[in-house]
Amino acid sequence: MGKNVTQKVLENHLVSGEQVPGKEINIRIDQTITQDATGTMSYLQFEAMGVPKVKTELSVSYVDHNTLQYGGFENADDHRFLQTIAAKHGIYFSRPGNGICHQVHLERFGVPGKTMLGSDSHTPTSGGLGMLAIGAGGLDVAVAMGGGAFSLNYPKVTLVKLKGKLKPWVSAKDVILELLRRLTVKGGVGKVIEYGGDGVKSLSVPERATITNMGAELGATTSIFPSDDVTHAFLKAQGRGKDWSELIADDDAKYDEVIDIDLAKVEPMIAKPHSPDAVCKVSEIEGLKVDQVCIGSCTNSSYRDLMLTSEIFKKGKFKVHPEVSMVISPGSRQVLDMISLNKGLSHMIEAGARILESTCGPCIGNGISPPSAAVSLRTFNRNFEGRSGT
Repeated sequence: MGKNVTQKVLENHLVSGEQVPGKEINIRIDQTITQDATGTMSYLQFEAMGVPKVKTELSVSYVDHNTLQYGGFENADDHRFLQTIAAKHGIYFSRPGNGICHQVHLERFGVPGKTMLGSDSHTPTSGGLGMLAIGAGGLDVAVAMGGGAFSLNYPKVTLVKLKGKLKPWVSAKDVILELLRRLTVKGGVGKVIEYGGDGVKSLSVPERATITNMGAELGATTSIFPSDDVTHAFLKAQGRGKDWSELIADDDAKYDEVIDIDLAKVEPMIAKPHSPDAVCKVSEIEGLKVDQVCIGSCTNSSYRDLMLTSEIFKKGKFKVHPEVSMVISPGSRQVLDMISLNKGLSHMIEAGARILESTCGPCIGNGISPPSAAVSLRTFNRNFEGRSGT
């Protein structure tokens, strides 16, 4: 019997256990990532193990959450600790302002077919490249850096079979919102969401990453796309063509569940307060007055996302309304450089948008929060009550 993508990666990394849904298995971890809000505890735990150098193929410490300090010294001291511990133990260090961990990792380090453990819930973003990337606790990440296996229950695998192509101005975000509408925030528990079908080839790697990123909101163990010619083209553009390998499901692969989505029939969707699965069509709330617009986060801060935004403001046809505050957070320095070179940055600034540092920013309430009783429209992945500094 043929194997699906998830089974292939798990089998290649299996240390012990039985490949039966619900049974505990242990897998080898190739890469780890941390961010500063969770990384400090992870590295303190790693130090306590007494391991001189990380035993993974690659480990990266990103600073993308608490990049600014409003009085006090705590964040600056934390950054110093993270930088020195990275140098001591053979860990790559990404400085504040370099970008959001998931976007930068996609650009610089993600490798198809590899496993990754991250101390951040949106680690599955790298599934857009064909990685089996799982969000976990800091201690799990520390153990993986020390060469230990990661324990999990063998997941069920759900195939989301895509066909067709998205219509203009319908985005990959609408695909994952449609899944949330169908499955709810608990619909992916105990499952890996694997994407396949002829429609996959119509989606770029940043679009795929948007979808796998929000698999976290489904409660899924992780989400993964195949690694194909589109993946190869993305890695070549990043100067990392040698990192590519094909990873696709066998023709006779079996799945525990199959969900069909016709991309041509997907409509613009939106999640209302206060849950990512409170989804409706944008047309249902057309005309709602908006006070604040935030574009960015690890879900929608790629070059493609921001150039689409700039197209709206191109040639001065539209401006930010005087009663609306609009902020934009590029996902990485690379994204910021590219939108600047291609004049997307100037279009947005001239239209009245504010440009923030390449960080998580408003998603975690860092610097920008909604006004009282306001409507904030965001390209982010979570809209729970109390989120974003409120």
